[in-house]
Amino acid sequence: MVEAFAVASGKGGTGKTTSTLALGMALAEEYDVTVIDADTGMANLLFHAGLDDADVTLHDLLIDDHDAAVSDAVYERFGLSVVPCGTSLAAFEAADPGRLRDVVAELAADTDVLLLDSPAALGSKSAVLPVVLADRIVVVLQPTVPSLSDGLKVQEYAHSYGTDTAGVVFNRVRPDENVETIAEQAGRYFGGQTLASVPESDAVRAARREGKPLLAHAPDDPAADAFREAAARLDVREGDGREVAERFKSAVVPERI
Repeated sequence: MVEAFAVASGKGGTGKTTSTLALGMALAEEYDVTVIDADTGMANLLFHAGLDDADVTLHDLLIDDHDAAVSDAVYERFGLSVVPCGTSLAAFEAADPGRLRDVVAELAADTDVLLLDSPAALGSKSAVLPVVLADRIVVVLQPTVPSLSDGLKVQEYAHSYGTDTAGVVFNRVRPDENVETIAEQAGRYFGGQTLASVPESDAVRAARREGKPLLAHAPDDPAADAFREAAARLDVREGDGREVAERFKSAVVPERI
């Protein structure tokens, strides 16, 4: 079985990378999970996963004349298979985003769940392709109307390419914020359910400084519990890995942005 989720948001700062790794670790309690940092322009998952010294990254796999195998960029960390992306501007400029399709296809043949940490904006082919390749999106929002509006733009684009919505994660929620009202609005406009409301937590920042995912650094923190709740509600769908891999290989790389 395999299902690909793009973890997406309308703008940066919502905690998308933290959410990707937290969901990945929670899902890994039941499934084989592969996490890919598909934010090729503003990658930072490698710092969250303690992989800032990785020799081979997704950038290498996306460069036409590079001879790295996909397996060379896969690192086993925290019960996950992690494919980090580099931070070099030169490598980003040399990378062909269309090759992500083949990388995802190869990884899909040997995992249960793929999580694509997606770029926050939709201004380039490299930004939209993870959303297009995914089966469903998980939209990470803060509980504000502007964040909700930004997330709806991501969903609209995803739906135009046949990618469904798995649900919404409200992240970095402060005690004084009225999540219920925004969640009610999200329920009307988004195709999926509210997966969880994740409280603002000092443990998240401490985990990032330590180079660990939240669930590895502070597994008993209320924010970690909320991400486990979100993962439990995802309802991962079964599928034939080989068939899904072929679908990825034949996916249309979007020309319109």
